[in-house]
Amino acid sequence: MKLLHTADWHLGKLVQGVYMTEDQRYVLEQLIEVVQQEKPDAVIIAGDLYDRAIPPTEAVELLNEVLERLVIELETPVMAISGNHDSPDRIGFGTRMMQRQGLYLAGQLKQEIEPVVLRDEAGEVHFYLVPYADPAQVRYALEDESIRTHDEAMKAVLDRITEKLDPAARHVLVGHAFVTPGGEPQSNTSESERPLSIGGAEHVRAEYFHPFHYTALGHLHQAHYVSREDIRYAGSPLKYSISEENHNKGYYMVHIAADGAVQVEKRELAARRDMRRVAVTLEELETHSRCEDYVFVTLISDNPVLFPMEKVRAFYPNALHVERRAQAEAAAAQQERTASVGRRKADPVELFEAFYEEVKGMKLGSGKKQLFAEAYDRVLREDGGAV
Repeated sequence: MKLLHTADWHLGKLVQGVYMTEDQRYVLEQLIEVVQQEKPDAVIIAGDLYDRAIPPTEAVELLNEVLERLVIELETPVMAISGNHDSPDRIGFGTRMMQRQGLYLAGQLKQEIEPVVLRDEAGEVHFYLVPYADPAQVRYALEDESIRTHDEAMKAVLDRITEKLDPAARHVLVGHAFVTPGGEPQSNTSESERPLSIGGAEHVRAEYFHPFHYTALGHLHQAHYVSREDIRYAGSPLKYSISEENHNKGYYMVHIAADGAVQVEKRELAARRDMRRVAVTLEELETHSRCEDYVFVTLISDNPVLFPMEKVRAFYPNALHVERRAQAEAAAAQQERTASVGRRKADPVELFEAFYEEVKGMKLGSGKKQLFAEAYDRVLREDGGAV
């Protein structure tokens, strides 16, 4: 069976105040062409279809258009789950009607996850769609008060699935989580990835996915495998922050043999405009040819520069940010001075803990700390635009 694995479309994404909709349309047209030419048995979208819980109209229209062309015109089944940026209710609306056409959407986590079954000449392939759900949602759905972390939540969900795996079938898991080899903390691959947890561990151990022949993941924006070749992040189809400058964006074409052996081929997508850094003096800038790329420009000058963006946009009309070298050096120095306390100041739970101790004159208990963390997570999801 041949599968196309993609993820993290983030339709409706704003980068430095610029909507990426046309850039997203450009790469999604390439995906549609691939499906038309190579006819995979299914397309997997592993979460974060939208960039926010309430996406702009243009983003909704683009998703509708792409899904209609894939499912209706090309008659290709599509399996998609909600990610931490999506609204589960919006993603899950009308799913039963859509399944008749071959569109399988998992928005809200269910207590029992029934597989989507596809068949090829070798037999059945069972797809388990596990939408993003934080520990509180999993605790409620599974009626298990012991679940407190993302690791515990994913283990509980997958334990229920693996108990019922059909040994005669091949199995594919579609999920949206921060998976690391041993559940150890690791840095996000991009600044545009919203943290899954505030004040708690967000990492999940890769070993939970070993019972599946292939695990199609979303959330991290750089394509890579975790621990094993068959546990993979497809990454986002576009660069969504300058921290992704060196990412090679694309998708995976996955082949699952009759015996469950998996072969994965990484394919790249051509962006309408690249996103990159440019460091240049004013004199050098004037020798540059006009370029449509999204650029973050550092002007190398020891003197103040009047109207720097105007000067840059004469050559880079889509420049997103301009700074002078002295400003960059000052920012780096400030970052170094505050490195030891920066993480604490960035953590709302620790800020609340310090505030509570100052006002009440006593330590914040672990129970209240957990309640605040869960409430903050809930507000973050409902806001949709928060980062």
